[in-house]
Amino acid sequence: MPLDKDKTRFQAALTVMCALFIQSYSAAAQEEKPNIVLILMDNFGYGEIGVYGGGVLRGAATPNIDSIAAEGIQLTNYNVEAECTPSRAALMTGRYGIRTRQTPGGAPRGIWYGITQWEITLAEMLTENGYTTGIFGKWHLGDTIGRYPTDQGFDEWYGIKHSSDRAFWPDSYSFAPNSHPDAEFDYVMTGMREQEPTEGALYDRSKRTLIDQEITEKAVDFIKRKSIEGQPFFAYLPYTQTHEPVDAHPDFAGSTGNGAFADVLAQTDAYVGEILAIIDELSIKENTIVIFTSDNGREGVQRSFGFTGPWRGSMFSPYEGSLRVPFLMRWPGHIAAGKTSNEIVHQIDLFPTFSSFIDADLPKDRIIDGVDQSGFFFGESEKSARESVVIYIGNELFGAKWRNWKMLLKEIDESSYTINNMAYPSFYNLLVDPKEEVPELNYLNDTWVDFPLFQVIEDHEASIEADAGAPGP
Repeated sequence: MPLDKDKTRFQAALTVMCALFIQSYSAAAQEEKPNIVLILMDNFGYGEIGVYGGGVLRGAATPNIDSIAAEGIQLTNYNVEAECTPSRAALMTGRYGIRTRQTPGGAPRGIWYGITQWEITLAEMLTENGYTTGIFGKWHLGDTIGRYPTDQGFDEWYGIKHSSDRAFWPDSYSFAPNSHPDAEFDYVMTGMREQEPTEGALYDRSKRTLIDQEITEKAVDFIKRKSIEGQPFFAYLPYTQTHEPVDAHPDFAGSTGNGAFADVLAQTDAYVGEILAIIDELSIKENTIVIFTSDNGREGVQRSFGFTGPWRGSMFSPYEGSLRVPFLMRWPGHIAAGKTSNEIVHQIDLFPTFSSFIDADLPKDRIIDGVDQSGFFFGESEKSARESVVIYIGNELFGAKWRNWKMLLKEIDESSYTINNMAYPSFYNLLVDPKEEVPELNYLNDTWVDFPLFQVIEDHEASIEADAGAPGP
C-alpha cells in the first residue's frame, strides 16, 4: 500500500513537472515572437482621438486609445490609400493597392475587387512563422469562395465581407430585390481556416449597433485562448464603425449627449479599453504589440460625420485628410514610450516591419513596396526608412509625396469628385501650407523639388510597367 502511495505521488509530481515545463517552454516560445493586436478603424479621420486634438473636442474623451500613445509611439505622418479596399489590400500585402489590381497582360481590376488568392497576406506570412491568426470585423478584400480571410491565412473569422453601407438596405423601403446579383443583403459571417464561411444574422441597422461589441468579445476570447495555449497570435480587429451608418450600441446611444458620432467614439474607446485590459490581465503586455490606426480619412459626403484635424479633404481625395490618419503603437521594452514623430511612414511598411520583428523572410517572387521600419520604431534611427510615397485614387496615379513636399498631377473637385488634369502640377509644401490651399506657396523659391518628386513618379511607373501582375482569381 505505501508503495502505491509513493507511486501515485511520483506520478502526480511528474505531471506537475511536465506541466511546468510545457508552460515555461510555451512562455519562452511566446517571448521570442511578439503577439500582434492590430486595431483598424473604418473611415476614421486624423483628428478624432485626444492625442490628435480630438477626444473631448469631438464630444467624447478617448483615454484608453490615448494611453497607447503614452506608452509607445505616435506618428503624425502615417499614410494610407484613399479608399477602403485599396487601403486594406496595401495593409495586408505590403504592396501598393494598384499591384494586386494589375492583371497579367490586361487592364487593371476594379478598385473594389480586393486581393487575389496569389497574394501573400500578413496572416499568411505570420502563419508560416508559427502564429495563430484571427480576424474580427470587416474584410472587404474578397467575397467569393477561395478569397475569404480564412482562405488568405486567417485561422478564424467573425465579421462582414463587404462594407457597412449595406446595413442601410434591409431597412430601406426602396430596396429592389433581384435587381442585380451583387445587390444583396450582407450577413455576419463565421468561418474557420479553409472552410466555407457560414452566414449568420442579417446585417441590418439593428445588427449594426451590436457588431462592434461582438467583434470585441470575439477578439477577447481569441486572445485568452491563444495566450493560454502559449502560441504567438495575430489578432486583427477591423472595426465597422465609424463608417456610415454611425449607429451606437444601445449601451452607448445618447451616453455623451453630443450626438451619434460622439457616442460611437466613446464606445470605441471603451472597446479598445477591453482589449488592453485583457492583455494586462493575462500578463502578456510586454510581449504584445498593439497598434491603433485607420484605413483612410473621414467619409466625404456632406452629411457624413468625421474630422480630419488640420488637413484638407476626405476619403476619395488626394489630400492629406484622406491619406494621413492616426497611428499609435506600443511594445513595452522595445519601443520608447511617449515618442511623437512626423517622419513619413506608409501602411505598406507594416508587412516588412513585422517580418523583421520576427526574423522572417520576405517573398522573393513579387515586388514589396513597403520598407522595414524596425530600426526607426526601435529608436535606432530618428529618420524613417522611407521619404516618399505615391498617391492613387482608384487606378489613376495622382501624384507623390517626398519629404514635406507634395506634387499633384491631378486635382479633384471635392464637391463633385470631378478629376481635373493639371496642365502644370500643383506643388504643396505641407509644413508651410498644411491645408494645401496655395499650390505655388514657396514653390518658386524651391523649384528644385521638381527633380526628386518627378523621380518618385518615374521610378514607380517603371516598376508598374515591369510588374507581371497578380494572377487571379
